[in-house]
Amino acid sequence: MIPRMDWQETHSPTPERQAIARQVLEEVRAGSDVLRALRRHPLPAGGYLTKSILVQTYQALVESGEWPADAGFLARIRMKPVRTLSGVTTVTVLTKPYPCPGKCIFCPTDARMPKSYLPDEPGAMRGLQNNFDPYLQVASRLEALQATGHPTDKIELLILGGTFTSYRRDYQAWFVQRCFDALNEVPSAGLAEAQALNTSAPHRNVGLVIETRPDEITPAELAWLRGLGVTKVQMGAQSLDDRILALNQRGHTAAQTLAACALLRAAGFKIVLHWMPNLLGATLESDREDFARLWAGGYAPDEIKIYPCQLLSNADLYAYWQRGEYHPYTTEELIALIADIKPGIPLYCRVNRVIRDIPSTNVVEGNRRTSLRGDVLAELERRGQRCRCIRCREVRGEPVRPGELELSDVAYPASHAEEHFLQFVTPEDRIAAYLRLSLPGPGAPDVSSALPDLSGAALVREVHVYGQSLPVGSEQSGAAQHIGLGTRLLERAAAIARARGYRRLAVIAAIGTRLYYQSRGFALGQNYMVKEI
Repeated sequence: MIPRMDWQETHSPTPERQAIARQVLEEVRAGSDVLRALRRHPLPAGGYLTKSILVQTYQALVESGEWPADAGFLARIRMKPVRTLSGVTTVTVLTKPYPCPGKCIFCPTDARMPKSYLPDEPGAMRGLQNNFDPYLQVASRLEALQATGHPTDKIELLILGGTFTSYRRDYQAWFVQRCFDALNEVPSAGLAEAQALNTSAPHRNVGLVIETRPDEITPAELAWLRGLGVTKVQMGAQSLDDRILALNQRGHTAAQTLAACALLRAAGFKIVLHWMPNLLGATLESDREDFARLWAGGYAPDEIKIYPCQLLSNADLYAYWQRGEYHPYTTEELIALIADIKPGIPLYCRVNRVIRDIPSTNVVEGNRRTSLRGDVLAELERRGQRCRCIRCREVRGEPVRPGELELSDVAYPASHAEEHFLQFVTPEDRIAAYLRLSLPGPGAPDVSSALPDLSGAALVREVHVYGQSLPVGSEQSGAAQHIGLGTRLLERAAAIARARGYRRLAVIAAIGTRLYYQSRGFALGQNYMVKEI
């Protein structure tokens, strides 16, 4: 590996470093491996250039007209290309510290941070460094992404900070507005203006995510969230066993989680559930049984975050451990547990995480490895098994041959709904694009009074095209984006809905995707894009 120097030392584009970077770029352009070329050109004072200097020098050469723009070349020198291989670029921001309605014994408490977050968590540090200012957090992240060669015109905005819906609504609206102001690169007089500007902004919002608790979900709350532009809700289920929930003072029941999932689905939101093995009172066997309830009990989340409970000294759970009433699983036990359950995850679900990125110095006892996903995948390979969740099957940077793609319809039941997961897959079972269609069934929550756009409508809850995120209007040979897969999925969804007796199709479109749906025959209602079918 290339040794690291101080960040400012290696990222500063001085004339000397730019000259060295140009030599490296010339070699890479001629076919050399990037890391080998970097090693052949060390800095005079020691150490090596970072890829961000390469990207900045390349961009300067293109802007001056000396070199032609080359998306393939940029992909070779880009830092951490995996960040944008899912088709969009994610920007994470953190809300200010605020009282949480929960009393969970496993949550750490730090007066400087929102409930459950630590000041040295990588994703949370940016919030603290920017004094939780939404504009500064988004702007600084965009600047860093651009400096390292990532496209920033399609942004999924992830707002973390615990129970977002428990914050005052004027703060929520202001926070989202200022995030949009940073994406738009211009100030606005209010949220509505910021949203209107974003439909054609330099950084369009293609997804807005918040996190909350199951007992915070009501039709009126969902109407408010849609007004903010929210498209996806992360929800802390933690367990589906009422005994475990009570022991850990979670403050809600499994039935409330199921009802919240049904409400979110009826309103077209994408659903991300957090699930925590190794809670107080749980065992390896009870966790295996609990995980199965996610798929057999009607919850059927679209995405899941597996967050094994971690023992921290500033959580109430620490006292239970001191009394000998709680015992964390070992790393080996956790790897075996997750390897046992991962192959059973349905192919319509994406596993976003299998461990929280909490620095090991905070963990009192138990697993300290943050690379648990890799350990689990290695164990599955050793067993001769594989996981078929969305993340494990994304096409990512692989070339896509449109003529070889197969469109399949995976239908499955969820609480009071018939779900269709439409996917374009390669012969190697890699997903190039997918769509989530929800058909409300008997007993589905009636949200039409709060969300009139949805009266009698089938719901498109997500359209996603995979591969390296490409700028709006650009093309790249073999890339999944911009070859019409989204349009074909929408046509298939309309045909299924029409065959089931629906005459309207509603899409929970992010602010920055409204023009995309408008060009495909949809019109903006109050909060959804709607089309007569």
